[in-house]
Amino acid sequence: MNRNHSIGLLDSGVGGLTVVREIFTQLPLERVVYFGDTARMPYGPRPHQEVRGFASQIIRFLLTQDVKLIIVACNTATAAGLPFYQQEYDLPIIGVIEPGVRAALQHTRTKRIGVIGTPGTIASGAYEQSIHRQDATVAVYSQACPLFVLLVENGLVDTPEALCVAEEYLRPMRDAGVDVLILGCTHYPLLVHVIEKVMGPHVTLISSAEETAHEATDILTKEGMLAIEAPIRHRYFVSGNPGPFTKLGAALLHQEFETYQILLP
Repeated sequence: MNRNHSIGLLDSGVGGLTVVREIFTQLPLERVVYFGDTARMPYGPRPHQEVRGFASQIIRFLLTQDVKLIIVACNTATAAGLPFYQQEYDLPIIGVIEPGVRAALQHTRTKRIGVIGTPGTIASGAYEQSIHRQDATVAVYSQACPLFVLLVENGLVDTPEALCVAEEYLRPMRDAGVDVLILGCTHYPLLVHVIEKVMGPHVTLISSAEETAHEATDILTKEGMLAIEAPIRHRYFVSGNPGPFTKLGAALLHQEFETYQILLP
């Protein structure tokens, strides 16, 4: 591997671009290769075995793109099989659950932590298990928010419908009195203003995207693999129609880019 090789990321759609945005901020010399599985999103309602198979297909594709580190920038795919990917492929692979958990434990004052995510992530109990491995005294309140991904992917973030859905989903978190809320899906930071409005100013929101970029920085620094040349260009791939992804992605990253459709076997 070459230190100027790329960081590979995978997600079911545009949500993982929140991690890309953080990488651009924290690691401006790094080149990114991104794959959004838009033809098969959302991953949340799918069985974990199926999601694990999708993620493995994408990892194999990313390995053809000269990558030095892979980020599973999807909570559902992380919960479905991060240890499997790490054992199966011979390069550093990180997910988005552990970094968010560490940040949440650092910020909570009341030891009442909320977690929102896709049905698959919440059903897996991955966040609760990770939190309790580090502090068994923390109370964890979990809530699946399946419509959040669809709101983001369809460009409906700043709408009355989004606020209405958020009010319904987040009411149990408010009632439980959580002081930290983990956004357990990389799509959810794109709804952060809506979530902040519902939860109020006294609840700390934890973005797994930001914390995962920190972890990538730590790994590449420790391995002596930080890039030393500015990237010529980044590469973006999807399994579905490139148009909607490119439009939403350009708005999120504040830059124009081309997206290429890849049909996975």
